[in-house]
Amino acid sequence: MATKIRLQRHGKKNYAFFHIVVADSRAKRDGKFIEKLGTYNPNTNPATIDINFDQALHWLQVGAQMSDTARAILSYKGVLYKNHLVNGVKKGALTAEDVETKFNAWLEEKEAKIEAKRTGLSKSDEEKRAAALAKEKEKSDARAAELAAKNAPAVEETEAPAEETTAEAEAPATEESSTEEEKSAE
Repeated sequence: MATKIRLQRHGKKNYAFFHIVVADSRAKRDGKFIEKLGTYNPNTNPATIDINFDQALHWLQVGAQMSDTARAILSYKGVLYKNHLVNGVKKGALTAEDVETKFNAWLEEKEAKIEAKRTGLSKSDEEKRAAALAKEKEKSDARAAELAAKNAPAVEETEAPAEETTAEAEAPATEESSTEEEKSAE
């Protein structure tokens, strides 16, 4: 029997959720399966993948084929890399200790990348919220100023500008007279 690791669709319309299963290659997409290996939720950012690592590795070593999407998921989680390293042990190119150290180093690097993405996404969300809040506060202040101007009692404006004009007219005259005095002194 030819076995295949593939996805089974579940979830609502326009909100898919997948089970990662091992099934006979002739079975229907959402039909009978041999074993459920895990779940994949592409609706979150980054996508949520929960997988039974040991069972997935076992099925790969037994010879199960993968669909393209299942291959990408298993590669993302490191199952394909671990399979590659284990095959190196079988051929005599590596030791079991080398496999563990290489795989653990790869896992740490992968976790660091995922965490960097999560923090980057959370920072961008916070920046968007702060910008939206600042924009909303600006609009609110503009509305408050408009209402204050509308509701403020009318002030007579005819007297105030007249006083300002006389003060402005006197200031330049004093500057001109001081410059004339300096010229005559020379």
